[in-house]
Amino acid sequence: MSTPARLTFVDTKVLVYAHDSTEPERRPVAQRLLLDLWNSGNGALSTQVLQEFYSTTTCRIRQPLRPAVARTAVAQYSEWRTVDTDPLLIISAARMAAEHSIAFWDALIIEAALRCDAYQLLTEDMQDGRRFGSLTVRNPFK
Repeated sequence: MSTPARLTFVDTKVLVYAHDSTEPERRPVAQRLLLDLWNSGNGALSTQVLQEFYSTTTCRIRQPLRPAVARTAVAQYSEWRTVDTDPLLIISAARMAAEHSIAFWDALIIEAALRCDAYQLLTEDMQDGRRFGSLTVRNPFK
């Protein structure tokens, strides 16, 4: 019997930092984390993260990526375990946001991570160490 994968769900900023040449402190940390996830096969994300990544890296960072480069990155990350943002995810995230007094967009990320049974969520946007069921929030830049 094989051991189930211990998935790590990655939030948008971690992906962005790995591709943002204007982030000299965070970029190597993010690149190392993502390389480890590529090598282990334990990376997970959602369609929300992929959409935000494309938009941010092509329009919102100081040195934007060319759209073709960002599209290639999205295609590569889509090989990871990907959770689709569907109506049920939106409804469960809306409930979570209300119950835990967190932003809806954060709740959407958390619900996606829970849906794929990730054990940790890498993000700098939430409290490090906070738990949501079996999911632990980790700030990799702390």
